[in-house]
Amino acid sequence: MLAFENVDKYYDDYHALKGIHATIARGEVVVVCGPSGSGKSTLIRTVTRLEAIQGGCIRFEGRDVHARDMRVNELRARIGFVFQNFNLFQNLSVRQNLILGPTKVLGLSRDEATAQAEALLAKVGLAHKIDAMPANLSGGQQQRVAIARALAMKPPLMLFDEPTSALDPEMVQEVLHVMRELAGDGLTMMIVTHEMGFARDVSSRVWFMDHGQLLEDAPPDQFFSRPKHARAQRFLQDVLRPAPRIAELVA
Repeated sequence: MLAFENVDKYYDDYHALKGIHATIARGEVVVVCGPSGSGKSTLIRTVTRLEAIQGGCIRFEGRDVHARDMRVNELRARIGFVFQNFNLFQNLSVRQNLILGPTKVLGLSRDEATAQAEALLAKVGLAHKIDAMPANLSGGQQQRVAIARALAMKPPLMLFDEPTSALDPEMVQEVLHVMRELAGDGLTMMIVTHEMGFARDVSSRVWFMDHGQLLEDAPPDQFFSRPKHARAQRFLQDVLRPAPRIAELVA
């Protein structure tokens, strides 16, 4: 479904992505992890042309994403994207956020779009918030609405760029729960996240990045138990190390 073919990305003289070569098959859940500044968010943003590339090719369903004749709006209508900071239309209700794309782009009637919105909100546990304004929702609720809005376009591929990083800790699990259910439904997903427990439980494969390079591409059991690259080994030692007890901190 998605292929990166020797992709290079520069910001002036800074080489942000270095020869990325990898594929995602239909139905796979690929988690992209790595230290801050490793190129994870840059990589996922190139899929919908939110970032340009300077070398290589990205193919979605066989088509060159960055080709000059690619219709960007049509591309983005087929790829759901969930951002860190929700990106809901704050002047529209939850209902209006969910029916805008399906009515304007997919040609659904208002009644059809509303019925779909109700079903999707029920799926993410927010059926009772359909007439709420985004400002009156918690961060976790806004992110679940953002996921429902992306699903309303019936995309074959969903991208998540650190969807829990802007949330308070108690809200993280409610969003991850929805994403686990989507993975269970067989939706193809590419997820940038620091949630390693989620990656271990849900992913088909884990991509590990550092300094713009894809250093590891492995099934989760292999990645978490016996990573091949030394940098991945150090990363896992750091992120999976038990937190110190309070007594140890004040000793």
